[in-house]
Amino acid sequence: MSPEAAIHVEGITKNYGAFRAVDGLSFDVQRGEIFAMLGPNGSGKTTTMRMILDILKPDNGRIAVMGGPLTDATKDRIGYLPEERGLYRGVRVLEMMVYMATLKGLSQGEARKRSQAMLERLELAEHSKKKVSELSKGMQQKIQFAVTVLHQPDLIIIDEPFSGLDPVNSLVLKDLLFEFKARGGTIVMSTHQMSQVEEMCDRLLMINRGQQKLYGPVDTIRRQYALNAIVVQGKGDWSALPGVARVETKENGTKGYLLHLKDGVTPDNVLASIATSNLTQIERFELAVPSLNDIFIRVVEESKL
Repeated sequence: MSPEAAIHVEGITKNYGAFRAVDGLSFDVQRGEIFAMLGPNGSGKTTTMRMILDILKPDNGRIAVMGGPLTDATKDRIGYLPEERGLYRGVRVLEMMVYMATLKGLSQGEARKRSQAMLERLELAEHSKKKVSELSKGMQQKIQFAVTVLHQPDLIIIDEPFSGLDPVNSLVLKDLLFEFKARGGTIVMSTHQMSQVEEMCDRLLMINRGQQKLYGPVDTIRRQYALNAIVVQGKGDWSALPGVARVETKENGTKGYLLHLKDGVTPDNVLASIATSNLTQIERFELAVPSLNDIFIRVVEESKL
């Protein structure tokens, strides 16, 4: 186990009767990183999270959290935001937040102070005396996140944190997550929103049918699936460049061209040709790296074969 690991998972399995939900998973989550746990519905992500939190026991394998087995003291250093939200809908917002914070060991006074400050931060202070049921789904989601971090944990595990949020509230939550990381916190995040993973996460684990399919730094995994191609933007007869097999017009926010390269030709070879050519004007040049969404679909489809 790495001394930097906030979570160490070694060979865990979980069966429900004859069905194996998690099949021999091993991975580390490093302290201070945002770690994504990906997979299609039913892949074993939530079961894995619940085993990390000791809600479920693995049938085999070993899990260490914050350097050792999960104890009551360790649990107080963790915040958990489940996909099935757990707010008391008939209770007033501030009262509910204070109560939830005291369950994590805060005094009434400190819990109220932090709750009021968080409501101000989320621009929800005017709703503090409303019942949770009177809030919009997006407001409830922000309150749920606030409750998760009020006790200032070292580690938070969040399942589909952006579900039901509009772009504005997604940005608010994203900023809060980055602030948590900047203070040294560790985040494990399960989400289907691949663009959020690309933007926010340091490393990822992709599970399908309970088994590990991808694991490592986000940028490294994307480069592993890179095409033998480059994306360029500019002017010129791209098909005339040495080593270019074919050219596609590419629309991706801004217009560009996808240059498929011949076998044995590298992007550096083409860049050198562009630099010495009088027939092209280059504005953008980059590797044709697929999105995580494309990689996700490809890995899932390959698993069906």
